[in-house]
Amino acid sequence: MAISDRIGYDAGTNRLEDALDFAEQHGIYFVDFNADVGPNHMETWSQERIAAIRDRCETTGISIGLHTLSAVNVAEYSPYVARGVENYMRASVDLANRIGCKWTIVHAGYHFSSDPEARMAAAIARLDRIATYAADTGQRILLENHNAEPEHAEIHYLARDIEECQQIFDAIPASRMGWAFTINHAHLVPEGIDGFIDAFGIERIGEVRLADNTGEYEVHMIPGEGTIDFASCFNRLEGLGYRGHYSMAYGSDAEKIASRQHLVSLVE
Repeated sequence: MAISDRIGYDAGTNRLEDALDFAEQHGIYFVDFNADVGPNHMETWSQERIAAIRDRCETTGISIGLHTLSAVNVAEYSPYVARGVENYMRASVDLANRIGCKWTIVHAGYHFSSDPEARMAAAIARLDRIATYAADTGQRILLENHNAEPEHAEIHYLARDIEECQQIFDAIPASRMGWAFTINHAHLVPEGIDGFIDAFGIERIGEVRLADNTGEYEVHMIPGEGTIDFASCFNRLEGLGYRGHYSMAYGSDAEKIASRQHLVSLVE
């Protein structure tokens, strides 16, 4: 596929049918969506709606992926709550399979200032279980590298830097868990975007997530508004042989369409 056809977008909690309308109208072939709240709530899917979505994706060639909620703490270890997280993740995989999703994006959770090691252990164990369950049922799990919080914040996301991602990737092979490479999150840590690519290459990448920022804190700017060198990023990934899709996670519909053309122009 041409690079223009490989740049999709994250529809968030917007009704999936509306997201597919937008995608079809503008020649977009990859759509992420969330099923925690609103019209895509995971408990509201009828067999008729599922069949219609599957038929539409097959007819149009649009691929869809489920993006789980980062507010759900995958690193949870408290009694009863931990079981709920486990059920949520399995239910997400089940829904993704029913709808015909090609990927499901997950997170590693978050820790508090007092328990980073215990939370990481819980996250790895849970991710290993869900990755195995997904692989056994035909779904592909992608772990998103998350954003860094201010140094003295009480709460920090896991998988925010190379060291934390390496711990998880060492524990779970690429055959069972891929990577949703979020370049705006990588831009928030000293290693930067190139550091992540140097460390992990492209083999695990199942999606590259796009937004801009100034390298200071988490915000989803339109490419060109912040300090990320998108030309360098695209040409590095493409030069290494990446031929997967990208996902715009910023702006209004009109801004996405204009930005998509700008991004295509950056690829040599």
